Amino acid sequence: MPDLLLELFSEEIPARMQRKAGEDLKKLVTDALVERGLVYEGAKAFVTPRRLALHVAGLPVRGRDVREERKGPRVGAPEAAVQGFLKAAGLSSLDQATIVSDPKKGDSYVAIIEKPGQETIQAIAEIVPAVIRSFPWPKSMRWGKASAAGASLRWVRPLHSILCTFGAETEDTEIVPFEVDGIISGNVTYGHRFHAPAPITVKRLDDYVTSLEKAKVVLDADRRKEIILTDARNLAFAQGLDLVEDEGLLEEVAGLVEWPVVLMGSFEERFLDIPGEAIRATIRANQKCFVLRDPATGAIANRFLLTSNLAASDGGAAIVAGNERVVRARLSDAAYFWQTDRGSLPDLDTLKDSAEKLGLDLAKPLDQRMAKLDKLGVVFHAKLGTQGERVQRIAALAKELAPIVGADPAKAERAAKLAKADLPTEMVGEFPELQGLMGRKYAELQGEDASVAAAVEEHYKPLGPSDRLPSDPVSVAVALADKLDTLVGFWAIDEKPTGSKDPYALRRAALGICRICDENNLNRLQLELILTRLFDKWPNVDGPVAAFDLIDFIVDRLKVMLRDRGIAHDVVDAVARQGVRRETMMPGVANVRVISIIVRTADALGRFLDTEDGKNLLAGYKRAANILKAEEKKDGEGAFADAPDLHLIADAGLIEEKALAVALAQATPKAESAVAAEDYEGAMAALAEIRPAVDAFFDKVTVNDPDPAQRANRLKLLNQLRQATRAVADFDRIAG
Repeated sequence: MPDLLLELFSEEIPARMQRKAGEDLKKLVTDALVERGLVYEGAKAFVTPRRLALHVAGLPVRGRDVREERKGPRVGAPEAAVQGFLKAAGLSSLDQATIVSDPKKGDSYVAIIEKPGQETIQAIAEIVPAVIRSFPWPKSMRWGKASAAGASLRWVRPLHSILCTFGAETEDTEIVPFEVDGIISGNVTYGHRFHAPAPITVKRLDDYVTSLEKAKVVLDADRRKEIILTDARNLAFAQGLDLVEDEGLLEEVAGLVEWPVVLMGSFEERFLDIPGEAIRATIRANQKCFVLRDPATGAIANRFLLTSNLAASDGGAAIVAGNERVVRARLSDAAYFWQTDRGSLPDLDTLKDSAEKLGLDLAKPLDQRMAKLDKLGVVFHAKLGTQGERVQRIAALAKELAPIVGADPAKAERAAKLAKADLPTEMVGEFPELQGLMGRKYAELQGEDASVAAAVEEHYKPLGPSDRLPSDPVSVAVALADKLDTLVGFWAIDEKPTGSKDPYALRRAALGICRICDENNLNRLQLELILTRLFDKWPNVDGPVAAFDLIDFIVDRLKVMLRDRGIAHDVVDAVARQGVRRETMMPGVANVRVISIIVRTADALGRFLDTEDGKNLLAGYKRAANILKAEEKKDGEGAFADAPDLHLIADAGLIEEKALAVALAQATPKAESAVAAEDYEGAMAALAEIRPAVDAFFDKVTVNDPDPAQRANRLKLLNQLRQATRAVADFDRIAG
């Protein structure tokens, strides 16, 4: 079957746009083919800095013929209806229509419309120009004389040529004929800009890839990445060094070259006094180069690897020398930043008020920077105050949280006061991605406690679902304080995430809280109580209600986190919402939710529900709950809240009813005690003891007994079953 080969050849496409552009080209073209009934066997997109290419394999020569019956008006219908039918069906007279008889509706006209399938090459000639003209580049441009008119083609960079061929593997291919803004499709491509700029005629994918390879172009981006990574590792190994691998940089560099050639450069050892992270950030950001490290010490080495786009006749010596000059200049800047940040600020006298307000020591450089941040009045958010005000809130909260998470309150407060101090430093100003890390370096240099210095860096973590977590108790206290202050603040000013929009990364903050609480087993951190107190400090905010809404938001993030562990949303809901009602959300109420306990209970409950005991108990609970709901509508809510009368159970003489009463009396305190002791497996085992009695009860006992006293008593027994399960979770929320 025939294949399609398409290439759009242009000036350099920004590396960050290439992957998405390849995916978009593939989707837009193949979707349009399928819409026309042209089903294909496979498709693959390719992208280099100067070209987008697409290969679609196994297309039919033409689309399928279509036969359609279009029903028209009744025989004898008004002339206007008949003419409308003829026009819509494309008929010139009723002689071309068929009359169909219906015993009920009578005779009516039917048009048989047969459309031959469209030639695939013709369909491609219509599809590709439309895709090119509407291509969804994040940024695009017009060029040339036609751009003055404002209606010319927009492309990411000037588009030079279009290659588009179609044909079977064993036959000559045809050029798919079309034109886009004066660019006529053909079968010609071009190789490497410097090594092989001459035109190359191609037919199909095989000779296209081979011809480009000969012309110093590696078409496949993943293969370019593999070449760069392999050569970089080999060059590093030859020097007794390790490559500091960087997937993001590797992806970017592969999008900058068509013929990757990896070369090694060096810089003076004196620059190694700069923190390794700063060296890496400098070389990465400015020169798109990889750094190396000494495997014996783990320290950054005075070598770097660059990726050239050509194989130079001098072996790359001139290219390396040019890169070394730029790297040397950039590292000189970094060395200046590093030295300046460790010295005193020239305007210390103006910082005394801020230092006194925040309890800072102006003899220490990092304290000076924090005082400077406060003095400048740098705004965190227009409605949430300055960074200095925010640091005061975080410090107070970190001190409050410290005993709960096992941290020293004084250290937590001190770490929080320094947590944002590196923001006005020269190094972070140049490389924002180093915030926190540079703060830790500067804190260590001025003799801060190791836990305090670590917290300055780690309080930002986790930055994503796979990022490492703070583990030192001081780091945990400050990280939680930072994230809770952020969430409370934006909740208080009603700047909550909506749909896919989350400009302040509040979902990430909530997920971070969940991960920190879970993995550090913070079973004393009662979020509702803490959040309610924080909200009470904001004017015109109903603390308990706001806390309830925010904790629900956090629990929603928890459900996302636990989904990867195979714990269903409804199981998390059953545990997290157990016994919690908005109207009872006041400080000191029972059943406040604790993230680590929710996780452990949901995990145990999920495993229990996968067993036969769990499935059957859930079924029995659902049956009991449904009966109670129906009967409570008649007798009123709470009508069966009292304990059942054991004398009535004895008088009835039903073994199964007695067995359920005994099982509940024995299992309920066991489950409650197990939950209180945080033994969630034990709580599930206690519930499992009820299951046989529940099964037997529903098999042998009539709940709605003709005797009103017996009916009410049995409903009270079922209510006891409902209450026993609620010691663990709200089973009403579990599907099944």
